[in-house]
Amino acid sequence: MRKGHRMRDDGRSGCPINATIEVIGDRWTLLVLRDVMFGNRRYFRELLAGSEEGIASNILSDRLKRLVAAGLLSREDTRPGQKTEYRLTEPAIELVPIMAHLGAWGLRHRPTTKRLRVRAELLEEGGPQLWNEFMDELRESHLGIPRPDPSGPRATERLAQAYAAAIVES
Repeated sequence: MRKGHRMRDDGRSGCPINATIEVIGDRWTLLVLRDVMFGNRRYFRELLAGSEEGIASNILSDRLKRLVAAGLLSREDTRPGQKTEYRLTEPAIELVPIMAHLGAWGLRHRPTTKRLRVRAELLEEGGPQLWNEFMDELRESHLGIPRPDPSGPRATERLAQAYAAAIVES
C-alpha cells in the first residue's frame, strides 16, 4: 500500500463520490428509489407492476435487499402471508435534490416523453424550496415526522396533478 493511502473496509476508497456510487450507482437502485419516492410505491408487487422500465422480480428483490442493507429503505417485519412494506429512511429522503438534478440533466441532454418528464420539469422549476417541501412530506409519510408547515398545497399533490395532466395530454 502506498504511503498516505488508506483503504477503507467498507468500500474501494475513502472518496465520498465512490462511496455514494457503491450504494446507488447502478441503474435499478436509483429507479427503485425513484418509484418509492415519487410513485409512493411501498410494496414489492406495486414496485414490480409499476416499473416503467420493466424490472425483473429477481432484480427488484435484490435491489430491495441492498437498499435495506445500505440503510436507504427500512423494511417492516411482517408475519407470513402479510405484505412487506418498504419505507424511505432519512438518508434516502436526502437524495431528493440529487434526483431532481439527475432529472434536470436528463431533460436537457436526453430524449424523454412528456408524460415522464413532467415531474422533473416541476422539480427543476420549483428548485430547493419545492425539494424541501417534498422532503418534509416524505419524512411525514415514511418516518412519521410532522411537517413544519402543514398549510398550503402539498408538493406531492402538485407533482401528482402535473403527472395526471400530462397523461391526459398524451
